[in-house]
Amino acid sequence: MRNPYLRSALGAPLTRRSALRGAAGLAAGGVLASPLLAACGDDSADTKSDAGSDAGPITFGSNYSDASTKDAFAALCQQAGGRTGVTITVNTSDHNTFQNNISNYLQGTPDSLATWFAGYRLQFFAAQGLLTPIDDVWEKIGGNFNDAAKNLSKGADGHYYLVPLYNYPWVVFYNKSVFSSKGYASPKTWDEFVALAQKMKTDGLVPLAFADKDGWPALGTFDILNLRINGYDYHMKLMKHEVPWTDKGVTDVFDKWRELSQYQQNGANGRTWQDAAKALENKQAGMMFQGSNQVAANYSPANLPDLDFFVFPSINPAHGTDYMDAPTDGFMLPKKGKNAAAAKKVLQYIGTPEAETSFLQTDHWDVGLANGLVAPTYNDIQKKSVAEIAKCKNVSQFMDRDTVPDMAAAMIKLIQQFIDSPTAATIATIQKSAEDQAKTIFSK
Repeated sequence: MRNPYLRSALGAPLTRRSALRGAAGLAAGGVLASPLLAACGDDSADTKSDAGSDAGPITFGSNYSDASTKDAFAALCQQAGGRTGVTITVNTSDHNTFQNNISNYLQGTPDSLATWFAGYRLQFFAAQGLLTPIDDVWEKIGGNFNDAAKNLSKGADGHYYLVPLYNYPWVVFYNKSVFSSKGYASPKTWDEFVALAQKMKTDGLVPLAFADKDGWPALGTFDILNLRINGYDYHMKLMKHEVPWTDKGVTDVFDKWRELSQYQQNGANGRTWQDAAKALENKQAGMMFQGSNQVAANYSPANLPDLDFFVFPSINPAHGTDYMDAPTDGFMLPKKGKNAAAAKKVLQYIGTPEAETSFLQTDHWDVGLANGLVAPTYNDIQKKSVAEIAKCKNVSQFMDRDTVPDMAAAMIKLIQQFIDSPTAATIATIQKSAEDQAKTIFSK
């Protein structure tokens, strides 16, 4: 899904400030082995985009490595190829490997197009001059998206660099059959949530399936507790280091998490999120907090109708359930990619309601972003996702998309320490370390 270990070609950490300084100086066919591992930086290489022929062919670098998502993306590329006349070859890499190598990949020999994330993770590479602006594409597709989607697709320089495809909510999933048989009700408040978790524990269930072997999943738990306790503005200020990590608000987040930790599945740092989702599907666990893009996609089609969710309960009445993580994914045009003219034709098609409708005929867990989207295949999870995201006053993009890569990397390690030892002493140590690292990272 996502991993923040992104570094420059020389190995030096890349920060928000250094990236923006760089910006100021710059005015489905077959699935093949990915070039990501072989790609490496070349400072002498020409960074001018290769316009090439608008007939292609092009290659599409993809991190959609899970079988279900890979199939949906392959269908989209096949449709795009048919509509544009461009031959598209998809190069798929393991999800985490893709993100771990993205910086070297973009500086080396990238594909014509690549999957990526909206928001700061997009701005970060646009500011380094590694992406081609696609304002000309947006002149044709701009009417298909609302202002929120447009803003998430822009770099810090105001130019467009992404065509968004979908987003998805981070919520608390459960099996309807388990709740019905046990007489459980979806909690609205923190106290009700904790009481439900305690009841599940008494009933012999793991209250919350939980995994963090990949490092990023637990960032979502921090995010939602922060959003519920301190609100969206505080979350964004913390991500920019406008609030210190030693602040009491951060302590409050970890204190709530410490209260919750006794109900989370043990050994999370050694477990993948896929295994945690299977514990929920197999009814060994009562609930799981994660994105629909993971949990629903991991369910077998036969069991998907039993899946349901509720938004994470309110903690601070001042913020209620006004916010959530709802990451947006889409496609970017690497500066060094070949046949940019053909790639832009494909992006122009992907940014249409027709393309999103086609994608969602196979994808049964994400929700499309294009205006005029016709989604007759939306299941109950997708319909509810649309409704709950629409209720939010604001949505965040997830910690490793909202802060600089090095800070996200630091928090992954520190949160894993907390998972292993959720004590007051650990919290104090984590906060001090986070603040010390933030001062260094954000001073560059």
